[in-house]
Amino acid sequence: MIADPIDQVRTPEIFNKVLPLCGVDAVMVPLHVSPENLVDTVRALFRSPTTRGIVLSIPHKAAAAALSDRCSKGAATANAVNAIRKNAAGELEGELFDGLGFVKSMERYSMEYRGKRVLLIGAGGAACAIATALAAADVSRIAIFDPETEKAEQLASSVGRQYGVHTSIQSDNDPTGFDLVINASPLGLKLSDPLPVPPERLDADAQVCDILMKNQPTPLLQAAMSRGNAVLPGFDMLILQTPLFFEFFGVPGAAEMLRRDDSIVREMLFPAELMDMVRRTA
Repeated sequence: MIADPIDQVRTPEIFNKVLPLCGVDAVMVPLHVSPENLVDTVRALFRSPTTRGIVLSIPHKAAAAALSDRCSKGAATANAVNAIRKNAAGELEGELFDGLGFVKSMERYSMEYRGKRVLLIGAGGAACAIATALAAADVSRIAIFDPETEKAEQLASSVGRQYGVHTSIQSDNDPTGFDLVINASPLGLKLSDPLPVPPERLDADAQVCDILMKNQPTPLLQAAMSRGNAVLPGFDMLILQTPLFFEFFGVPGAAEMLRRDDSIVREMLFPAELMDMVRRTA
C-alpha cells in the first residue's frame, strides 16, 4: 500500500484482518512514498516474486496510470489507477476500483444516483474514479469543482467524451441545485481545513458524501446531518471494492468471504456515531 501521507489509509487493516482468516500467508505493508520516488519504488517491489500487487492512494493514482503498461477503459478515462499487478508477460496492469466501490456503497444504503445532478469536489484520482463510475451509471449531469482548474477541465472533457454525460467544471463550491454532493478532495484530513462546501447552501433533500478515511464523521457530514440531509461516509466505498482488489490479485477466497459477510471489517472501521448506518443494512 503506497500513499503520501500514509496515516489516513485503512486498506492494510482490512487486508491484514481478512487474509489470515482465509488461510492466506500474506500481508499488506503500508509504505509512505513521496511522488518523486514512486516509479523507482513500484519497479523495485515488482522485482520480488513475492509481491502480488500494489494498492495506491493520494496522490499517486494518476502517476500509477502512466506507469502501467495496460489499463481498463474506466482507468484510462479517469487517467488513474489504484491497483497494479504484474502479468505473466511481465507487464504492469492497472485497474481503478474506487468508483465501483462508491456506487456499490450508495446502493447498499438505497441512495439513488441515477438521473441525479452531481457536484463533485476534487479532481484527483478518487474523484476521477467516482466521476467515471457515475457517468457509466446514468446520472443526469456532473459538475466538478477543483481549485486546479486545468485538472477539472481535463476530467470533465474525458468523462463527457467517453460516456456522453453532460460534464462541466464548476466555478465555485456552491452546492445549491445539486441532488448529490461528494467531497473527493483532501479537505477534512486536517481538522483546521475549511469545509468543502457551505452546508447552509445544501438543498433540503441533497445527499452528501465524504470519502475521507479519517476524522469520520467529518465536519461536512456533521453539518449535513444536523440539517437532516442523508449522508454517506467513505468506509463502505473501501469495503465494497476490497473483494475486487482480492480478485485482481488472485485471492478469490478472500473476495468471496467478504461478499458473504463483511461485518467484521465494517465494525472495525465505522466510528460509534455512524454505527446506526451499519445496523440499518445488517
